[in-house]
Amino acid sequence: MTARSAVLFDFGGVLTTSLVDAFEDLGRELTGDPDLLRRLLTHDKESSALLVEHEKGLIGQRAFEEGFAARLRAHGADVEAAGLVTRMMAGLRPDPDTVALVAKVRAEGHPVGLLSNSLGDDCYAGFDLPALFDAVTISGEIGVRKPSRRAYAIACERLGVAPEQTVMVDDLEQNITSAARIGIAGVVHRDAATTAAELDRLLGASSRV
Repeated sequence: MTARSAVLFDFGGVLTTSLVDAFEDLGRELTGDPDLLRRLLTHDKESSALLVEHEKGLIGQRAFEEGFAARLRAHGADVEAAGLVTRMMAGLRPDPDTVALVAKVRAEGHPVGLLSNSLGDDCYAGFDLPALFDAVTISGEIGVRKPSRRAYAIACERLGVAPEQTVMVDDLEQNITSAARIGIAGVVHRDAATTAAELDRLLGASSRV
C-alpha cells in the first residue's frame, strides 16, 4: 500500500470522549433506556430527518430542539426543548491524548484537517480549531454532511490533497466505509493509542503519542 500523507479527523467521539456514551447517559436519565436517543436518531423517520436538516444547516438549534423534544416526549421522555442540545452534549469532554496526536501528526509534516457533522451552536466551544488544523470543514457551513461523498471531497479540497492521499479518522464505521468510496483510507477510532498505531502504518511515519 502506498503511504498516505494527510489526515482528516472527526470531532465528537474522536477529539472528545464518546458521543454514544453521552447519549446513553441522557437516555438513562430521561427514561432509564440508554438506547433511546440513538434509536430515535437512527431509526425514527422524523427524528433522523431533524438531525440531517440540522447538521446540513437547514434548521437551527432551536428548531431541532423543539422537534426532537417532541419526538422524545412521544416516546415517554419528560423533556423540555430549551437546552436539549446542551444536555445531549453535557457528557462530552476533550480527549487530550487524541488532541496531542493531531498536533504530533501535524508537526511531522502531514496536513491535518477536521471534518465534522455539527450539532448545536456551541459544540466546538473550548477548541481552537484553526490552531489545531490546517483546514476545517463543518457540515452546517457547507450544507452537506457525512456520509455524503461530497463532504469528504470538500474536506480534501480544503486541505489541498487528493482523497487517495488521505486517511479519515472517525468513531463511526459507516463514515469510514463512505470515505473509502472516494479513495480515502480509514481508521475507526476507539482510543488514541490504537489510532496512532494505525496512522503509523498508513502514513509510513511514527505518529505514536
